[in-house]
Amino acid sequence: MKLALLSDLHANRQATEAVWAHAQAQGIDRLVLLGDYVDYGADPVWTVDFVRDQVRQGAIAVRGNHDDAIDGHGSADLAGHVMPSLEWTRRQLSPDQHVFLTCLPLTANVGPCLITHANAHDPVNWGYIHGRAEATRSLFATDQRFVFCGHMHQPCLYHLTGAGKSGEFNPVAGVPIELSPARRWLAIPGSVGQPRDGNPAACYALFDTDSETLTFHRVPYDHEETARRIIAAGLPAHHAERLKHGH
Repeated sequence: MKLALLSDLHANRQATEAVWAHAQAQGIDRLVLLGDYVDYGADPVWTVDFVRDQVRQGAIAVRGNHDDAIDGHGSADLAGHVMPSLEWTRRQLSPDQHVFLTCLPLTANVGPCLITHANAHDPVNWGYIHGRAEATRSLFATDQRFVFCGHMHQPCLYHLTGAGKSGEFNPVAGVPIELSPARRWLAIPGSVGQPRDGNPAACYALFDTDSETLTFHRVPYDHEETARRIIAAGLPAHHAERLKHGH
């Protein structure tokens, strides 16, 4: 089964449409969505409808911290610069969309994979995986061989040997990686809607559960149009500016 792993869409319609078209062209079998569908961007209504429609068709979706904050849960933990766009987003969404987001699960299992937004060891508190220590902690928190997380907005891959030694590397887009059965793996596919690794192209990953091969992808999209829509909506200008440089 070929899984498309999309995370941190952040109300970016142009990036989501570009990534979804790219993933469909790869012949995926199932869509997996790793949270943070709203905030920052100008198209939260469209994005939530996209996620909801995909879930109805069999996609797996978990909740992110920005989704959780839509009804005030954990919003105090978000940085102050987030609040204007979060408040604006709340006003755009319908009551049904609010309920959909806040009722999404924190974790899900798909075959040998654990899916979560932030981490596997304490998903409710939204801690980041900054390096090997947090990745190892998450891998020890589950029996699943593969863990997929979002939240970091930067693609990365960690592994853990049977002897407890951990490692990490930055993947090269478009190059398949065979995930050795002698190790356990934690992958962060990066952000569809707001990459932060210096590259404005949208991020996502494909995982083939049969061959246990993971491929990270970058998909260019019209980030200038997305930036214009953010400004036109009256959202903070820095949300638009960072899309141009991918940071």
